[in-house]
Amino acid sequence: MELARLGTSPIEVFNSIVGIFFTVAYFYQVIYAIWALFRGEVKLPDAKRNHSYAFVVAAHNEEAVIANLVESIKAQRYDGLIDCYVVADACTDDTAEVARRAGAIVWERNDLARRGKSWVLDFAFERLMRECPGKYEGFFIMDADNVIPPDYVSIMNKTFDQGFLVCTSYRNSKNFDSNWISAGYSLWFLRESRYLNNARMLLGTSCAISGSGWLVSESIIKGMNGWLFHTLTEDLQFSAFCSSHDIRIGYAPAEFYDEQPTDFKTSWTQRMRWSRGAYEVLFSYWRDLLRGIFKGRSFASFDMLMCMSPAMICTVLSVFVNIAYLIIGTASRGYIATQGELGSCVRSIVTTLFSSYLMFFIMGLITTITERKNIHSRSRWRVISNIFTFPIFELTYIPINVIALFKKVDWIPVKHDIAVDFDEVVSEGAS
Repeated sequence: MELARLGTSPIEVFNSIVGIFFTVAYFYQVIYAIWALFRGEVKLPDAKRNHSYAFVVAAHNEEAVIANLVESIKAQRYDGLIDCYVVADACTDDTAEVARRAGAIVWERNDLARRGKSWVLDFAFERLMRECPGKYEGFFIMDADNVIPPDYVSIMNKTFDQGFLVCTSYRNSKNFDSNWISAGYSLWFLRESRYLNNARMLLGTSCAISGSGWLVSESIIKGMNGWLFHTLTEDLQFSAFCSSHDIRIGYAPAEFYDEQPTDFKTSWTQRMRWSRGAYEVLFSYWRDLLRGIFKGRSFASFDMLMCMSPAMICTVLSVFVNIAYLIIGTASRGYIATQGELGSCVRSIVTTLFSSYLMFFIMGLITTITERKNIHSRSRWRVISNIFTFPIFELTYIPINVIALFKKVDWIPVKHDIAVDFDEVVSEGAS
């Protein structure tokens, strides 16, 4: 073979092409990181006025944590209208009563056929548009396990007041030091906030929402006549919708805290849903995003496409090709691939895994150093050890991405039971 004469093999060429593609596709995120590292946190001008807001919270059997969120909302230092609506969704516990006692407006919903956060948002927005037309200029979307500091709304209002119709915030965790799994999640979200959304805001492109801790204008909801996004990852779907419709998402360094899974089974199930949902969004929006890239010259569309497609698809393709090459090459007993070529295949796989580990290690190290003041942990050892376990946590996405392509995935609620208020989070950290 001609490749053999060149001292290489087909699988080495394939892996080199994949590596080059990854480098080209994601080099812009290196620029993001460098820019955010040297420019620091985005500085927002003072708002000209205080806008009116409603918090919308989907809660399914969240009696252990819902009061802490509602109380943190009621404790906002904000000279403007704020109301809190909790939708108790098919609850079998005392979520509704606990939320009422904490000061929330509670609506109970029992639609077992359409369960999940996206349908709760559809229910809540339809009722808000019907019963409170024009009362609120924007809606905060929070999860029941979230907690916010007293200045959260004031900081978010600064970005909203600049004219952004959608705004996201700084996602932190209230149980960083529970174990390596929760710490892995936490570090990823800190990195996403500082080195993706913060960098996007500094560079004038569009951000992306993630889970909770985001704000949407009443005009968007009214224009859509409700909530239209019902994939497994409605947040990613909405972000793709915004990118493909030239709706720029803003960012505010307003910190909020949520609870991360602590056992691998729950984490696996949750991230399987995220991966499967990302495939669904990709298959639905890739044409719109490509149109935005080539016709509208939208970097936000390129950014969004890169965030949900190449990594997953290249990972799946690379895994299949390398495993197939090893199996078929070994079975052929030298006819298709020599022992030397199979050895180079194994070396390519090891090199890929090592380089991926190193990339995530550097990413985790930089994030830990720059965001140390925002990592609320009682254990210095956990903070240090997480730099080494964070890459392992991220590499577990490889089998998840492969399986998610073929596995049917349903929405399954994640149990939350770490009941702490804002003061407890920032003073000690939660175990």
